[in-house]
Amino acid sequence: METPLALKLAPKKISEVLGQEHLLGKDKILYNLIKNKKLFSMILYGKPGIGKTSIAKVLPEELGIRYRLLNATINNKHDFEVVVEEAKIYQGIVLIMDEIHRMNKAQQDLLLPYIENGLITLIGMTTANPYHSINPAIRSRCHIFELKPLTEKNISDGLKRACKTEYLKDIKIDKKALDYITSISGNDLRYAYNLLELAYYVNKDHTINIDVLKNINDKPAFSFDKGEDSFYDTLSALQKSIRGSDVDASLHYLGRLLIAGDLENLTRRLSVIAYEDIGLANPTIGPKLDAAINAALRVGMPEARIPLSEIVIEMSLSPKSNSAIVAIDKVLSDIETGKCGNIPDHIKITANGYKYPHDYPNDWVKQDYLPINLRNKKYYIPKETSQYERNLKSIKDKIDNLKANKNSN
Repeated sequence: METPLALKLAPKKISEVLGQEHLLGKDKILYNLIKNKKLFSMILYGKPGIGKTSIAKVLPEELGIRYRLLNATINNKHDFEVVVEEAKIYQGIVLIMDEIHRMNKAQQDLLLPYIENGLITLIGMTTANPYHSINPAIRSRCHIFELKPLTEKNISDGLKRACKTEYLKDIKIDKKALDYITSISGNDLRYAYNLLELAYYVNKDHTINIDVLKNINDKPAFSFDKGEDSFYDTLSALQKSIRGSDVDASLHYLGRLLIAGDLENLTRRLSVIAYEDIGLANPTIGPKLDAAINAALRVGMPEARIPLSEIVIEMSLSPKSNSAIVAIDKVLSDIETGKCGNIPDHIKITANGYKYPHDYPNDWVKQDYLPINLRNKKYYIPKETSQYERNLKSIKDKIDNLKANKNSN
C-alpha cells in the first residue's frame, strides 16, 4: 500500500514543523536542546494531529542519534527487549513511545533501569494528561511538554506547502477550497492532509473545489471519546461559562457536547451546575432543568438540542449563589476533623424538655439545636445576588437576633 500523504509530508528538520513556537521557536526549550546537541527523556502530550510524532522523530534525526519507534498498545515485551539490547550495543538509543500512558508494568519494569542510567532516552507521546494517566515512576524520569493546538494559519500553511510538492502533481485547487478544508479540520493537520489527498484522487484531473469537498465530508473534524481529557475539559468549560454568565460561550460548549452525543454525562453536569453555581439565587432552576432533561431524553437528538439550549441560556443568565455548597462544605470539614460535639439532650429521640415550636408564636422557640461546642457556629452565609436569597437573609437575620437576645438574657 502507498504511504499516506501525511506521512510523506512529515518534517525532516525542526524548521519544517508547523506551530509549537513555544517549544521550537528561536531560543525556546527544544530549539536550544538541538542547538546544544543534547537530549533528555520527555513526554509530549496534546490533541491528535498537532505534531507530537513529528517533533519526537525530528529531535533525534537533527542530532544524528539512533532511534526506534514503538507503540505501548501494539508492541510486546520482546520488542522492548530488542530495543534494550540495541541500546547496549550502540551505547545508547532514543525510544519514541506512542500511547505511553498505556504502558503495562512489565514494559515499565524493563525500561526503568535503562532510562534511569541514561542508556535509553525516552520520548513518550500521548493525548492524555500525563499528570493523571502516566505512572509516576515513568513521569518522574521525564520532562513534560504540552503541545498547543495548531492555529488555522498553521493548517493553511501546511496545505499550501502540500500542494506544491511532487505528491500532488497537477493539483487544481482554489483559495475557497483550501479555506474550507482549514475550517473543518478541527486544527488537526493530519485530518486536513487526509481530506486533501482524498479530494485529489476523486477526479481524474485533480480538481478540488467546495462541491467536491462537501460530497466527501461536510462535517467538522470534531469528536472526542469519554475517556479523553478533551471531553472532561469541555464539560468543565461549559460549567465555568455558565458560572461566569457568558451565554454565548455556554451555548458553544453545549453544542460541542451535543455533537459528542453523550446526553447522560451532559445532563448530569447540568444538574450539578444548577445546585452548585445557581443554587438559592434561583431555586426554580432545579425543577425547570429536570423538565428540560426529561424532554431532551424523551425526544433524543437532534430535537434534544432545543430544550437543552433554552435551559442553558436561562442558567447562564440566572443570578448565581454558591452559599449552599459553601455552607455544607464547612459542615463536612468540621465533622471530618472531629468538631462534632454531643447532640443536645432535648432534641434526642428520647427528648426531655423539648419545646415544640408550633406551640409558640412565629414557630420559633428559645432553645439550642447545635452541640454546645458549636453553639455560635455560622455555616450558612447568605448572598444577595437575588431577591429570593435576600429574603432568606432577612429571615435568618431575624432569627439570629432572637438567638442573640436569648443568649443575653
